Amino acid sequence: MAITPAWLLRRDAGLVAVRRAARVTLVACGGFYLCRYGFGNAEMAPYALFGAVALGALSQIPGSPAQRARALVAALPVAWLLVTLGTLLSVHTAAAVAGMFVLGFVVSFVGVGGPRLVGMATGMQLLYILPCFPPYEPGSLGWRLAGVTLAVLLLAVAELVLWPDPTPVPYPARLGDAVAGLAGCLVAVADGWSGSPHGRSRLTALLAGAIDAAEALRPSRLPPTQRPASAGRRDRALTSAAGTTRLLLGRTVDLHYADEQGAVELPGAAALLRQAASCAEAAADWLRGRGEVPETDRVAAALTQFRAARAATSPDGATPEQLRLGALALSLGEWTKSMVTAIRVAADAPLGTDPTPPSAQPGPFWYAYRSTPWLWWHRMREHLTPRSVYFQGALRLAAALAVARLLAGVFDLSHGFWVLLTILTVLRTSAQETRAVLRPALVGTVVGSVLAAGLLVVGIPAPVYAVVLPLVMLIGLAAGPLLGLGWAQALFTLVIALVFAQVSPVDWRLAEARVVDVVLGAVVGVFIGLLAWPRGGSGELHRATGTFLAEAAHVVRETVAVLALGAHPADALPRARAAGQLAEASYALYQGERQLAGQVDWQASLIAGHHAVRGAEALVRACPAGGLLPCVTPLTGTAADLAGRFERIADDLLRRERPGQTGPPSKDPWTDCPTDLGQDLYHLADLRVWLDGLREDLARIADTPGAASTDEPSKLRLRAARLADGATG
Repeated sequence: MAITPAWLLRRDAGLVAVRRAARVTLVACGGFYLCRYGFGNAEMAPYALFGAVALGALSQIPGSPAQRARALVAALPVAWLLVTLGTLLSVHTAAAVAGMFVLGFVVSFVGVGGPRLVGMATGMQLLYILPCFPPYEPGSLGWRLAGVTLAVLLLAVAELVLWPDPTPVPYPARLGDAVAGLAGCLVAVADGWSGSPHGRSRLTALLAGAIDAAEALRPSRLPPTQRPASAGRRDRALTSAAGTTRLLLGRTVDLHYADEQGAVELPGAAALLRQAASCAEAAADWLRGRGEVPETDRVAAALTQFRAARAATSPDGATPEQLRLGALALSLGEWTKSMVTAIRVAADAPLGTDPTPPSAQPGPFWYAYRSTPWLWWHRMREHLTPRSVYFQGALRLAAALAVARLLAGVFDLSHGFWVLLTILTVLRTSAQETRAVLRPALVGTVVGSVLAAGLLVVGIPAPVYAVVLPLVMLIGLAAGPLLGLGWAQALFTLVIALVFAQVSPVDWRLAEARVVDVVLGAVVGVFIGLLAWPRGGSGELHRATGTFLAEAAHVVRETVAVLALGAHPADALPRARAAGQLAEASYALYQGERQLAGQVDWQASLIAGHHAVRGAEALVRACPAGGLLPCVTPLTGTAADLAGRFERIADDLLRRERPGQTGPPSKDPWTDCPTDLGQDLYHLADLRVWLDGLREDLARIADTPGAASTDEPSKLRLRAARLADGATG
């Protein structure tokens, strides 16, 4: 394989990996040489080098160069704490093992707070691992802290001045593109309803681009560090706005194929969509940094006007099909208001009147009224359960590191920290993933050790080690993302030999110790991976998604009971929201695993649950409780049928089986509803749109994932159905 400039650019667009490797190499080697040869301090030098490797190479910090530099400086006190604890707890193996387990769990688990913490977790683990081995030398703590401090400060400066990475497109700008595309589609729909001969064709042309922009918001299309996944209000609100945007575009596709002939609310529906589009355009402008914070006043006024027009006319005698278009428009208006409200939360703008009245609390914007520390505590608490993939991953890693530290102490391994470093390198979220990386890691280590032993046996002068180290480190740090783990392990083994040869006298047995330690770390990683949740994200995703859909079934039953019988809302919505958050976390972890040809369309499964939750929230807010009592019998039967479909699919997922076809309802339930309900007939139409949409969502789950569609409408509907990876934060 010839490594040419063209090949390099194909594998590393913008040379991001190469520039990062060069930046870390200069900082690590510069700090090491300054401490070792400038200050003559062999205690400080390794911490200057490995501190740069930990926070520069093993950490993935999101944001612009300036944001990454600030994050590094802000992490410095945590680095001091970890180095201090590692130094003090190395007094005894038992203390070091206990500290490794506790800190291994805590450092990994706090990643639940967002990508910035996840990205720094591995590097922070290394800062405890490095000093937690004998000899116990608390007197050297000051030099160790000085070395880490030098590494962090040099890294922060390097992020700004040494080939800084390009600033990624901000998530709000991506969201702004999707919202702008949605606004254009809504205008086209309104024009078509107003009699424009080009409205439908323009909508057809706009939908493809709008869906592409919305699909770019999917977590699977974004690097983990660019996802708005933190526990704070802003990221929660941006995620909510993105989910609502995808939902709106999916329903806009329904409008594209809806028959407006005979619709009783067509003029009012067109006016409502125009106002919704206007608010969406204002929101898109703010997200792109071009305008003021959007207001909800116009769409709220349009919704009020639409409902007033409804109140002024009796729908008695109208067929469900004649009322469907108005109900769809009303749901689009409500969701647009919800989207703009989420964007205002992200902008930290006042919400004015509480958008979630007491009858619908806690509601989708509960986080807008909570402090940031409380939100972080809430995120930690809701994932402090064995059913959370974050909890599982943290406990698996902590157990592996503690066992490795115990074995290193019992067998008195001279370089035992390599065992733990191997754990950080090879342990993955599932046993299958761990086994997949073992061979390249072991082969690379053996090859690198043989080369290192050869160098040490030959007895090259120390100045040669100093000259060769930067070149080998540069190639090694770039080889990982470009050539794979085996190359990275081989070259990093050489780097370790070159470093320790300059710190203390070594011989070829250093390479032998490296192989033994890596093999031991690999054995521990495989053992723990087989014992602790070996299926990883895939196994938990079946359970979490099945639970989410089962809770969605309760939401369907409860919502119909509220509207038809006037029952007081219980806890179905809060429970479904919590289940949805755990399912989303499992899906996010699953995306990073090696995936076989799937039998489940996870995106369709999650969006069905989110549609149930979001639609129920809107209906409970807008429709009077008990207003549909005359339809209680057919509505109860419809709710039972639909909830049963949710539960059957949930049971299939819990048994790790492919969801079966749900089939059409045995009869049209709406034929048994009276048509002389007055204003409540509108509410019945709103409820019908929600329930029919959920039935379509469930039918998509049973479809073969990725099945080809032969007609253009089916292709467009399929793309719209796959818009979302989930709608909550």
